[in-house]
Amino acid sequence: MGQLTTHVLDTMHGCPAAGMAVSLWREGESVPLRTLALDADGRAGGPLLAGEAFRPGRYRLHFGVADYFRARGVALPEPPFLDEVVLAFGIAEAQAHYHVPLLASPWSYSTYRGS
Repeated sequence: MGQLTTHVLDTMHGCPAAGMAVSLWREGESVPLRTLALDADGRAGGPLLAGEAFRPGRYRLHFGVADYFRARGVALPEPPFLDEVVLAFGIAEAQAHYHVPLLASPWSYSTYRGS
């Protein structure tokens, strides 16, 4: 079976984004599949989706970027330039590993399909 993982790095401070809030949504559903805070390594502490829950479809990851940086003591304008980063992506292969990393600062972000 495949799995979905994530990892967030704080590029402003040069460290993992420990404590950042993340939620995972499947298209068409009205409640998140998972809601969590990232661990000390900026990871979910295991797969976001695996086993029977991991299936092809369209998904969204919501990252609480502004709340994370405010908690780190960064003074942000109101409204912040980046509040919540939402990554919409598709899972096409049920047997594959999909890793969705995020590199984030209060002013920019980057993502890619990792390994």
